[in-house]
Amino acid sequence: MNSVTTVPLEQPAALAATPTEDALPRRFSDFETLGEALDYAARGKRGLNFHDARGTLVRAYPFAELRTDALAQARRLIAAGVAPGDRIALIAETGAEFASLFFGVIYAGAWPVPLPLPTSFGGASSYIEQLRVQLASCDPRMLLYPVELAQMADEAARIAGVEGIDWESFTAREAPEAQLPEAGADDIAYLQYSSGSTRFPHGVAITHRSLLNNLAAHSHGMQLIESDRCVSWLPWYHDMGLVGCFLSVVANQVSTDYLKTEDFARRPLAWLDLISRNSGTSLSYSPTFGYDICARRMSSQTKASDRFDLSRWRVAGNGADMIRPDVMQSFVDAFGDAGFQAKAFLPSYGLAEATLAVSIMPPGEGIVVELVEETQLSGIAAGEDRPQRFRAIVNCGKPVRDMTVEIREEDGTPLPEKAIGKVWCKGPSVMTGYFRDPEATDACLVDGWLDTGDMGYMSDGYVYVVGRAKDMIIINGRNHWPQDIEWAVEQLPGFKAGDIAAFAITTPGGEETPAVLVQCRTSDDAERSRLRDAIRDRVRAVTGMNCVVELVPPRTLPRTSSGKLSRAKARNLYLTGEIKPYDIAA
Repeated sequence: MNSVTTVPLEQPAALAATPTEDALPRRFSDFETLGEALDYAARGKRGLNFHDARGTLVRAYPFAELRTDALAQARRLIAAGVAPGDRIALIAETGAEFASLFFGVIYAGAWPVPLPLPTSFGGASSYIEQLRVQLASCDPRMLLYPVELAQMADEAARIAGVEGIDWESFTAREAPEAQLPEAGADDIAYLQYSSGSTRFPHGVAITHRSLLNNLAAHSHGMQLIESDRCVSWLPWYHDMGLVGCFLSVVANQVSTDYLKTEDFARRPLAWLDLISRNSGTSLSYSPTFGYDICARRMSSQTKASDRFDLSRWRVAGNGADMIRPDVMQSFVDAFGDAGFQAKAFLPSYGLAEATLAVSIMPPGEGIVVELVEETQLSGIAAGEDRPQRFRAIVNCGKPVRDMTVEIREEDGTPLPEKAIGKVWCKGPSVMTGYFRDPEATDACLVDGWLDTGDMGYMSDGYVYVVGRAKDMIIINGRNHWPQDIEWAVEQLPGFKAGDIAAFAITTPGGEETPAVLVQCRTSDDAERSRLRDAIRDRVRAVTGMNCVVELVPPRTLPRTSSGKLSRAKARNLYLTGEIKPYDIAA
């Protein structure tokens, strides 16, 4: 028998990610404009790295290549008649195409306006309407989008009277030489829509100066070091993803590994796989629900250390929603044996109207909790009709560099230490205002101070956030925080974070009462009836009040573009009959 020598086929060379460390001296966002920041970052070797759903690198995108592509996009935009100050709406899909177009718009002197991708809630018609409303608000010169969204995006653009073009077609255009405009620090850099802005959208106008001031404060607050590398699945149409994990890494020259948000939703542990593979130190942010999903997914696994190495995760940022200490503890319990250290948690507080960061916990201090007696939250005198109860409030850190925070009464009077009131902030990174909405601007900006709409208090120089003022349920003069009701129901077996929405409604008799919508997975009528009674008893124990309990199908409760539960939208959909509860016999 003759032997046959098999010659292996030549395998394509593995993609190499951009390096974590670089000879280019790091600058902490000390630039006049965002374009100048990319010009500098492009002199080094670092960049953006895009991964598929399994965490495999599919595109390494050095800042130098991003700059080259962005300059070409700028020339295409100028050739299309785009002028400084024009708005260019961009569907914010995580990838090189959006990145080059965003910076192309910056170089062309126009204002990029990132818009959301479709979510699982509401379907095509709901997404088209959301785009239409936001397009009407920002009045863009054109809408650019991924080709796979052409049908919905084109329809929204048609209704809004805006030119729509997929970015493959746009990038195929010629890029003739053109004189690029000179941007100034006080020019608007971009418009950012806050996550809940659907029916009445507010485009937050942020200048280059405000942006770079906040990005510098962010990097100083995290105490950025040479070995740091960012890992992110956060969407680029939300401030924490756009500003914190895209613009910040350019302006502070940090190599970053990305998963698309939808890929994280399908395979959340791929996020931790990326962190495990980082040979440097990791910076990675998530709202509470991201940590919660990962901890739950590990419940069927044996040991986290068999798969993950999280010992080099230096900054595990947490923000964008109320921080749950019980979830953070569950994450530590699930991943402690993989080297995750609780002191890596870095709580923070911010909002789009302040560009992003308002306060950041000093690295290494972890989750710090204060127990606040319920009477301080509800406004009732102590000792009345109920035993003392406490809520754990998470420390959200100290005001970032150049930011001042005050707690005020409703009439604007400053409050002393530990007194709960409205959170106001002032600093160079506060927005100039809402685009073409002076009334809404005047309602929240007073003498340079921003009314955040949140309630909280200060303690020893640290910021503690209690909740959103507009979500508060006020019945018979008592304040009830919806998250207290929601968290109480979550303690019952079979429920989890995101299953419950609490808000106030008016009964047919004209009385205000709490309503609790609960996503229910059982189809058994008797079990549903038992669950409803258990929920009602639980809420009565926490609030001392009867409430309306409605069980609804799974995946019914709406979320904002950043993944947070939207209580306001849930309430509206319930009152208009668009959320249909199960019919349960009394």
